[in-house]
Amino acid sequence: MDGRRDPRLLEVAIKLGASLILSLGMSVLAARWLVPMLDPSHAAKEKAKRSKMELMRRLGRPDIKTNEHEDLIAQEAINPENIDVCFDDIGGLEEEKRRLKEIVILPFTRPELFARGKLLRPPKGVLLYGPPGTGKTMLVKAIAKETKAVFINLSLSTLQDKWFGESQKLCRAVFTLAWALQPAIIFIDEIDAFLRERKDHEQEATQSMKAEFMALWDGIGSDDNAHVIVIGATNRPWAIDKAILRRMPRAFLIDVPGKEERRDILARLLKDEVVEEDMDFDYLSRHTEGYSGSDLKELCRASLLAPVQDLMSDELEGKTNVQLRPLAMRDIVQAKVLVQPTAQSADEYFLRSTGMTKDDFMRMLNG
Repeated sequence: MDGRRDPRLLEVAIKLGASLILSLGMSVLAARWLVPMLDPSHAAKEKAKRSKMELMRRLGRPDIKTNEHEDLIAQEAINPENIDVCFDDIGGLEEEKRRLKEIVILPFTRPELFARGKLLRPPKGVLLYGPPGTGKTMLVKAIAKETKAVFINLSLSTLQDKWFGESQKLCRAVFTLAWALQPAIIFIDEIDAFLRERKDHEQEATQSMKAEFMALWDGIGSDDNAHVIVIGATNRPWAIDKAILRRMPRAFLIDVPGKEERRDILARLLKDEVVEEDMDFDYLSRHTEGYSGSDLKELCRASLLAPVQDLMSDELEGKTNVQLRPLAMRDIVQAKVLVQPTAQSADEYFLRSTGMTKDDFMRMLNG
């Protein structure tokens, strides 16, 4: 041997290196192509990851580490700064707002007041119940705004997964993400659909999901430092599992508004609109009995179309320099033909649904 390298060996080495690089490249491409095919939720997970990163950026917490399940839950999280509802925007419900401030908001904003002793501890679960359209969801959003808490709007579809064991992992992700983002509110609208009374014929996967959710809920309930609360809203409180009701020791009936509350709601709804100076809110409140808060909002929307219709009629007649006139009393009165009350009082609602009066049902619910 003269010490020189065999050119054939060098050629073989180059070919092997090129083949290895090509194989690695093909493997990466194949993985990128196969993963979406093998994992039907891959696209949703990627979207959730991007959504979570954006949320963390808005919250000023980009350093929080999360897993893929927490990324999916993060899609349902809302920055409290982006919530446009506060207690001052909600007409009526003064007593309910006062009690919610004491029981829910104060422990978030002044935790030192609840640190003495062991009995004075804020609840880890609150239930808002009553007829449809009475402002339950709006109240919860206002609570999140007042407490500056991240608002996790949880739905049953978010937790349901066709793959065995995934729903339990998503349940765990709800609480681990809420813990990481605390203060946080986990809101479950129509909680009766998710945590309804358990039945013998219920699917094992659903039972496991509920059991996991309750166990994790108990976990935050046993930690005095956890600034996380679960708030549920429902039109059918009698359908909720009794074990869930025990975890929500404070229940608030959100009823249809009375006369004074209707006056307050109408005044707040129209405060930013151009209305005639002689708008008689007392008259309107007397003649809108049975209207819920959402009914009154739709009534105002329908009536605000009247000035637009008048302007269009004037223009069709060839009139020039016409302007939108202020909203008049007659517009609201006439709009009542289009917008009828859809709500029932709590007494009527519970009597029809359960055979019990409102007071009897409240006594049963609160033990």
